[in-house]
Amino acid sequence: MFSRLKFQWYICLVCLLLAGTFISCGTAQKSAVSSDNIASSNRQDALSPEARRKFDYFFLEAVRLKEKGELDAAFEMYSHCLEIDPQSAVTLYELSKYYMYLGLPQKGEEALREAVALAPGNYWYKETLAAYYQNKGENEKAIGVIEDMTAQFPSRLEPLLALVDLYSRTKNYEEVVNTLNRLEQLDGKSEQISMEKFRMYLAMDNNERAFQEIENLAKEYPYDMRYLTILGDVYLENGKEEEAYATYQKVLTEDSNYAPAMLSLASYYEKKGLDSLYHVQIDSVLLNSKVESETKLNVMRQLIMRSERADRDSTKIISLFDSMLAKEQENADIAMLAAQYYLTKRMDEPAKKVLRQVVDIDPGNKPARLQLLSFAISRNDLDEVIRTCIPAVEYMPEALEFHYYLGIAYYQKDEVDKALDAFVKGVRQITPESDKTMASDFYSIMGDLYHKKKMNVEAYAAYDSALVYKPDNIAALNNYAYYLSVERKDLDKAEEMSYRTVKAEPTNGTYLDTYAWILFEKGKYAEARIYIDQAMKHDGDKSSVVVEHCGDIYYKTGEPEKALEYWKQAEKLAGEPVEEGSEPRTSKELKLLKKKIDHKKYFAE
Repeated sequence: MFSRLKFQWYICLVCLLLAGTFISCGTAQKSAVSSDNIASSNRQDALSPEARRKFDYFFLEAVRLKEKGELDAAFEMYSHCLEIDPQSAVTLYELSKYYMYLGLPQKGEEALREAVALAPGNYWYKETLAAYYQNKGENEKAIGVIEDMTAQFPSRLEPLLALVDLYSRTKNYEEVVNTLNRLEQLDGKSEQISMEKFRMYLAMDNNERAFQEIENLAKEYPYDMRYLTILGDVYLENGKEEEAYATYQKVLTEDSNYAPAMLSLASYYEKKGLDSLYHVQIDSVLLNSKVESETKLNVMRQLIMRSERADRDSTKIISLFDSMLAKEQENADIAMLAAQYYLTKRMDEPAKKVLRQVVDIDPGNKPARLQLLSFAISRNDLDEVIRTCIPAVEYMPEALEFHYYLGIAYYQKDEVDKALDAFVKGVRQITPESDKTMASDFYSIMGDLYHKKKMNVEAYAAYDSALVYKPDNIAALNNYAYYLSVERKDLDKAEEMSYRTVKAEPTNGTYLDTYAWILFEKGKYAEARIYIDQAMKHDGDKSSVVVEHCGDIYYKTGEPEKALEYWKQAEKLAGEPVEEGSEPRTSKELKLLKKKIDHKKYFAE
């Protein structure tokens, strides 16, 4: 089936090439022009030297105008050329295209036919005329032109291929076979031609000749088991089951590991209803170390699709995968297919096991490592994330995802130096084609890490880089602004950045607190109170830092008693277990908070 379709596709391609001639009045076919000039040079020139010079001038001018897109002017030049030399085939050919383009098919056909008559040796003119007839549905006329071409150009395949298509359209199967025989004489016997002849003989109810054609193909290539297997398949598809079985056995006697014949024999058993033999034969393919992985892969895909359409019994498929994966693997393809199957069946543990086998075979298999990483992240197993990512960054250093999650895992384990190292190595892999959001996040987290190490200059440089890649990176804007406010430097810049975060997420308590604190540091206490109140309403009252800020702001707005309440609340929160992702208060911070409570007064330091 595949061979026949391929053959027909090639025929259709040739026809499309023929049909495309009249699509545009653009540039003329150079080969058509040159061939016509050669033909013209062989006949006596009827024009005087002066007339010939005029013709050549106007013709070249027509070509120039056409290439410039000035089609009206070019048409006039060609028309003038025809007045000078009414016997110019090339001019008639060019004008025929214009007539077609202008919706004057009759005039176009007349001009084209006249061009063919004046230059009978020009292949391209005849090809164009045949395509015109074919587009009109006048297949008999097209056949006549192309048959003439086959006689005139006996070494060319294209006319014969076009004839095969035309005779098929007109259901003249006998002529299809005759034309295929001519193709065979010209280009040699082939699978495509034999299969097409087989199909034609079947259409003509000549089964004897049909099978004889495939038998002859197998005889032509006696050492190519493929053709003998094709013969068996043809027998099987057309009710000659015993002949098919004998043919497969003949192939397998020659080569017991020839996979196409092994699979065809399985099809034979299935067709005969011999289920046990069918399964044994399939196993002999899938568990045969001499059968290529690609073949096994295709068989397993078909078995999976068949299972899903029928009983959806995954135990049979799993059993096959287990047996196959117990053997040494040519590559990771089978294991990867097994993992995908387990994942679709929500069998995560078997999937993990097979995915580990995949990366053992193919350490650079990115999809497998990403899936293993996904499993580790879903369980928040930081050690497993690290174990998955370390070899991944070695084998796939350009894959930013592994650098990122390696760094995050170390960060969450409070291994700051290792986390920073992971991110530094990751940013070295950033290219102009990298995802801008991920690149920005790399630098943003690096900024957080540098600040944790009290390397503020490096931290601010990292935040700047993050905002170059993604100017609206809210996390970077917030942290950058807050750390500037803590140092009481560049407060205008900090306010501008923080305001953007509040605009983006007006109910985020952390961002509201940052903005309120920057306003506080700038002495805008009344405004600061508005935003700290909003922060407290949006979970800020659960944070010791935010509540302390609230007390500081209330103190500066003339409510020291309320401020003292908030400071005491902040002290109480500081003694509670820290939420995941949050940092505990430092001893310095707690001493300052205690000082405020004891003296019932705000202290900056």
